[in-house]
Amino acid sequence: MPLPPLTYLCFNIRSILSDYHFSISLALSLTMAPAIERRTEETVCVLDASSTLGSALVERLLHRGYTVHAATCARGDAADAPWMENKRVRVFRSDPLDYQSIAAAFRGCSGVFYTFEGDSSYDELMVEVEVMAAHNVLEACAQNDTVEKVVFTSSMTAVIWKENRKMTENVDERDWSEPNFCRKFKLWHALAKMLSEKTAWALAMDRGVQMVVVNAGLLLAGLELSPSSPYLKGAPEMYNDGVLVTVELKFLVDAHICIFENPATYGRYLCFNWAVCCPEDAVKLSQMLSPSAPHPPSSDGLAVIQQKIQSKKLSKLLLEFGDGLAE
Repeated sequence: MPLPPLTYLCFNIRSILSDYHFSISLALSLTMAPAIERRTEETVCVLDASSTLGSALVERLLHRGYTVHAATCARGDAADAPWMENKRVRVFRSDPLDYQSIAAAFRGCSGVFYTFEGDSSYDELMVEVEVMAAHNVLEACAQNDTVEKVVFTSSMTAVIWKENRKMTENVDERDWSEPNFCRKFKLWHALAKMLSEKTAWALAMDRGVQMVVVNAGLLLAGLELSPSSPYLKGAPEMYNDGVLVTVELKFLVDAHICIFENPATYGRYLCFNWAVCCPEDAVKLSQMLSPSAPHPPSSDGLAVIQQKIQSKKLSKLLLEFGDGLAE
């Protein structure tokens, strides 16, 4: 099936989201019918396997017995990854903007983990790139006869940014960042993640693809752990709003595995294991972001903030999964 050009998608994204807004809200509030039980001898694909999260997922999936198609983006380099010599790995060079390269990587796979993260210098163009990439990935899954489930990694920034956020008592999986607010304050990371996720949901529901989304907090690992991370634009406001949250790599990988292997998972899952809500935590995070800074950061002027974001849905799932994540 021919894909629309990038300009077509960009100019028509509003109509796409408008048509599917009600359907998305309805679908995310309902429990999907159970899929088949996960079998660890399956073949799955991880795209982008050269990212911090993607590489860690490949390693864990291999440990659990899967055969893995490790799809690495042109900008990534997985040559030194510990799993490169594993006989159950097939490496594919894939470009999320090249439909055919994605389709080739997905061929023969029963599951897809989509963990694409754009360049650190997020700008308005990256919004278009992420939307097109999400469209290509879901279209490739829809055209594939073997893909049964997609785990799509999004971000907490797709959830938290809105005009009336001060009035929100608790943020959960039903919340979405507002595109006009993101454009107004040039929150390109948030806009990219929100629009790409909604594009993915629209296609998944239209084409009958079983998809689950992980909305991750700031990843405390790899290139993402930097004061220049696009996730952190607006960090002072996140702190004051009680929604500045982070996630450790192992916890995030565990969440992805659990969500994929549990046949009853559905909708979106907010994923974090640390909420930064007091001056001491803010200082600790600042030191982690800039470990070589000559002077420790000051917490002057920071107050203790009430946490306004919850991950009860994921916590319940991980608790029910229990020993299933044991190494």
